Amino acid sequence: MPTTPPSRRSLFRLRPPRMWLCSCAGLALLTLSSGATPPAQNAPPPPPAAPQLVAAAPASAPAAPQASPMDEAIRILTEARKAYATVQDYSCVLIKKEKMGDQPPVENVMAMKVRTEPFGVNLKWMEPKSLAGQEAVYVAGKNDGKMRVRSAGVLGAVGFVTLDLNDARATATSKHSIAEAGIGNLLERYAKGWEREREWGLTQVQVAEYEYNKRRCLRVETTHPTNPDGRFLFFRNVTYFDKETKLPIRVECYDWPAREGAAPELVEVYSYVNMKLNVGLADDVFNK
Repeated sequence: MPTTPPSRRSLFRLRPPRMWLCSCAGLALLTLSSGATPPAQNAPPPPPAAPQLVAAAPASAPAAPQASPMDEAIRILTEARKAYATVQDYSCVLIKKEKMGDQPPVENVMAMKVRTEPFGVNLKWMEPKSLAGQEAVYVAGKNDGKMRVRSAGVLGAVGFVTLDLNDARATATSKHSIAEAGIGNLLERYAKGWEREREWGLTQVQVAEYEYNKRRCLRVETTHPTNPDGRFLFFRNVTYFDKETKLPIRVECYDWPAREGAAPELVEVYSYVNMKLNVGLADDVFNK
């Protein structure tokens, strides 16, 4: 078992005949700021420390041999989906880093609020300072499938405007749409992708017990030594499932090594910090 935090790309994108879409957290990061200094915001919490290894294998690991390396990962995922079925809404701090082209990744810290039915997402930026105060809201079935956005800085005085999910100001800073955001979407992508991985029999899996942000987790690492037909988007993916809530609270995606023997590059990481479930979010959180 590795003793260092996970690696790479194993969330996938479905493209015929390739595989599946990993919008790990699926965010629209809209650079709509005017460049003026934004109003003061509440300081975001300090970022959690890196995950730490607790045990090489979970105490609950089945004793019987597994038919596929993916079986234990799918068992953990099945528990997560059952737990999420009891969730009506949740709030958390979302910490996101995503590499865009040749640019170094910029950490975005957002207050995140999600309702499961009808599906709605509210993201309000705390960092970086240039985006502090920016807010993006999406509700399935409303606003002709578009999002409502309020800019940071002086442009925020204009209030909310309606933007297409694929607006250039969003796609310039994120590969993922706000409509793909949240834990529910992540779990459903995993459900489809991991079943295919089990059928293909090409994935290496490691499960260990870690602690992240003072939460005991099961860390599921999936790695693809080969990539026939380009079916995998990531070389390695690591997901931390909270042992108490059963839900994923951190995802790391690693790119294919640039050369043999090179370390894979971390290109996307999403952390759901201080998650609170079934908080009773009011309608006005999403009616913008």
